[in-house]
Amino acid sequence: MAGNTIGKLFRVTTWGESHGRAIGAVIDGCPPSITLTEEEIEEELRRRRPGEALSSPRKEEDRVEILSGVFEGKTLGTPISLLIWNRDAKSSDYSQLRDIYRPGHGDFTYEKKFGIRDYRGGGRASGRETAARVAAGVVASKVTARAGIKVVAFTRELGGIEVSAIDLTRVEEDPFFCPDVAASESMASCLEKARKEGDSIGGIVEIRVIGCPAGLGEPVFDKLDAEIAYALMSIGTVKGVEIGAGFQAARLKGSENNDPITPHGFLSNHAGGILAGISTGQEIVVRVAVKPIPSISQPQQTIDTHGRQRIVTIEGRHDVCAIPRIVPVCKAMVNIVIADHLLRHEALK
Repeated sequence: MAGNTIGKLFRVTTWGESHGRAIGAVIDGCPPSITLTEEEIEEELRRRRPGEALSSPRKEEDRVEILSGVFEGKTLGTPISLLIWNRDAKSSDYSQLRDIYRPGHGDFTYEKKFGIRDYRGGGRASGRETAARVAAGVVASKVTARAGIKVVAFTRELGGIEVSAIDLTRVEEDPFFCPDVAASESMASCLEKARKEGDSIGGIVEIRVIGCPAGLGEPVFDKLDAEIAYALMSIGTVKGVEIGAGFQAARLKGSENNDPITPHGFLSNHAGGILAGISTGQEIVVRVAVKPIPSISQPQQTIDTHGRQRIVTIEGRHDVCAIPRIVPVCKAMVNIVIADHLLRHEALK
């Protein structure tokens, strides 16, 4: 079945369901002799792990096992298989949803496509699947780091509260991965208000690629910005992607939107570091719109598998917002795309 693999030379396949025995990823095409340990992967998994104060109370340890492709702490150049056990799945929380389609979820569409669905936590459509992406993203970051590239991601907006200052040095220490102290405090209050109301909120995540060389990307359909958007849109809660000026470019004149070029480089970066689908050597800037979590405790109108009208109230353990846990996922997906295009660029030499 197609749709579970991303990449041409650096290929990642994820597998597993939210309430199955385990989830995982297989990475094919990683170069040899790159240092890689389970501890490094687990450190990044900790950033998206549930069970934190601002997230779902589901408590997964997210301990990873490297089953293949690594020997004595270094990659072999062979497929790397990563395993993450599901230890805290409570399928009984979803028994009432066996025959009901949850609004905003993939229940209806999965059943229409496959004729069967795993109703326990959404199965493969669950956010639980993203842990495998984050694990694979660590491997990809090892490839990008060799070229001096660093991918950073942070919360730009949450519940309508936007940052007014960006200090990337504090992002990793902030509970929302927010670069603005004052905004982070307001975000916490907004999230708590939504929790008390039995509702959820969305936000915007910004991803930056620092140190990317010029020349990455392919014409015409494998443009770098197209594949970054493709990768980010594959995350379940992402409903929009913009590069550089994005939608604001539609409100500018050509004289305002073009980035002048001098012997010393570009004078602005409305293009977001990509022109004609190929990196310019500037910082790549991407933003994603994250929808509100559809699982809310307020009554919602829906239908069951027999087409009968129903009212459903979602119980169980759910996030109030996909942020901050989605931030490491966005970072991972961009790392995977950049690693793939690096290898494709090297293959031309």
